[in-house]
Amino acid sequence: MLLEAIYHRPKQNWSYAYDRSTLHLRIRTKKADMDAVQAIVGDKYAWDDTKQTVPMRIFATDAMFDYWEAAVEPPFRRLRYAFQLEKGKKKLWLTESGFVTAPPADCLTFFDYPFINPVDVFQPPAWVKEAVFYQIFPERFANGDSSLDPEHVEPWGGKPTPKNFFGGDLQGVIDHLDYLAELGVNAIYFTPVFEATTNHKYDTQDYLKIDPHFGTNELMKQLVEVCRKRGIRVLLDAVFNHAGATFPPFLDVQEKGADSKYAGWFHVREWPLRVEDGIPTYDTFAFEPIMPKLNTEHPEVKEYLLKVARYWVEEIGIDGWRLDVANEVDHHFWREFRKTVKDVNPDAYILGEIWHDSMMWLEGDQFDAVMNYPFTNAVLDYAAYGKLDGRGFANAIGTQLANYPQQATEVAFNLLDSHDTPRLLTICGGEERRMKLAALFQMTYPGTPCIYYGDEVGMSGAGDPDCRQCMVWDEEQQNGDLLKFYRALIALRKQHASLRSMDIVFLHAAEKDAAIVYERRSGDEVFIIAMNAGSRPRNLDVPAANGEWQDMIGGGGKTQVKGRQLSIALGSLGFAVYKYVG
Repeated sequence: MLLEAIYHRPKQNWSYAYDRSTLHLRIRTKKADMDAVQAIVGDKYAWDDTKQTVPMRIFATDAMFDYWEAAVEPPFRRLRYAFQLEKGKKKLWLTESGFVTAPPADCLTFFDYPFINPVDVFQPPAWVKEAVFYQIFPERFANGDSSLDPEHVEPWGGKPTPKNFFGGDLQGVIDHLDYLAELGVNAIYFTPVFEATTNHKYDTQDYLKIDPHFGTNELMKQLVEVCRKRGIRVLLDAVFNHAGATFPPFLDVQEKGADSKYAGWFHVREWPLRVEDGIPTYDTFAFEPIMPKLNTEHPEVKEYLLKVARYWVEEIGIDGWRLDVANEVDHHFWREFRKTVKDVNPDAYILGEIWHDSMMWLEGDQFDAVMNYPFTNAVLDYAAYGKLDGRGFANAIGTQLANYPQQATEVAFNLLDSHDTPRLLTICGGEERRMKLAALFQMTYPGTPCIYYGDEVGMSGAGDPDCRQCMVWDEEQQNGDLLKFYRALIALRKQHASLRSMDIVFLHAAEKDAAIVYERRSGDEVFIIAMNAGSRPRNLDVPAANGEWQDMIGGGGKTQVKGRQLSIALGSLGFAVYKYVG
């Protein structure tokens, strides 16, 4: 046994309450190093009467480690526990005090989960697990009311620049809700809609007012209401890390300097405000002078922003917030933000924009989820760039499954591109088949998938501003085959619980092999999904139950399995989706 590889600590993603009666216990060991791991558990005040041994299973694996898990229901909502590790005839026990070579006589040295307090249980909104999001950049989705157009508006479909406008608005979204419903999405994430000077609106001028180029607060309320009637949720973008250069408090500071009553609303390193060699003398988003960073520790700033957070949920009826540059705002503010929002609507979804490991924001006191860019990177490195073989991809996915509590993974925001990245088709080098592989994995993986507007009709585009082109509405210019594929994928995900479940097992994922096969399961429902990101065809045999397996997306009919081996033929950049029908 390699003891240096064995790791556990209470709380976070290693020992946590999944619900009000269930604890998940996890431990890490060197890959393929243990024959079995068991949890020895019981109540500390009634140890002799409650102690039991619970088998653990490997729920994830990566390049170096196996991750074991057991679900335990403590009889009195508290638990003492240790781990029994077995390899051949050797047994070892891990307690909070360290490793021991004999079973401990009592539980005094064991790990302790003191009590499952209901208020501490991390419970993201259940509806998010069933959601398929669609991201809309409002200025570029549809022009529904030309009377709102900015000055010098350009014809729809022109070349985007950092500063031009095409007249997209909220009415345009309302006018195309039939399209979104037919696509199958049931949630919309809007990039900022509040009054601002830019086309992207990340430089907020008035947090309580819809930008006049988009419509009015009443129109936003109407949009939310008509979406709700269609079963579509609405998520707005909150830019609380920074404001815009035309934000009235910042204008006052620019005019009055340190004498402004708003001087403490911002992080000023040196007065007067100015830019020297491209670096402002006040903190900003990056070094962007028109985006001054807000001091969210200031009582008046907190009061104002929390009023904003409450208003749009309570008065307009939105279903949650996506939080821009969330990792640069203090944790204390986000805790107050969560309480404010959840007091109004406990089912509101709070999503942070964080591109790196986010465990400290996902302990139930701040966010429900983050934008899952590690997922994005893994899928693209496999399906688009060819940087990962099957084994490398499976390892990357295993690491992600182990990184967070299960309830965080169930609602993770799984995107493949966005307004901040090149478009998926462009990332895939224009190869539609690679794009389909990426989308297939996205739609058959735990978490909440999000489609960037227009991907489903074959829109392409390099990084900002090219990725922010006008939506293509002319059906003759749309990729009808790709649209049909997305509709079928979304419908398949929504119809089958196994494609949304946590139970994912790789049946084939080898080194120097671009093909993967994985199983998705929920109860008696079982899918086997195969894909080949390589240039040469692959023929694979994987374990499967005897009986009939239905081809669910390729039109290949049924396959009869005998001898518990499913034979799968994959062409270059090909895929197959099978469902067990008995």
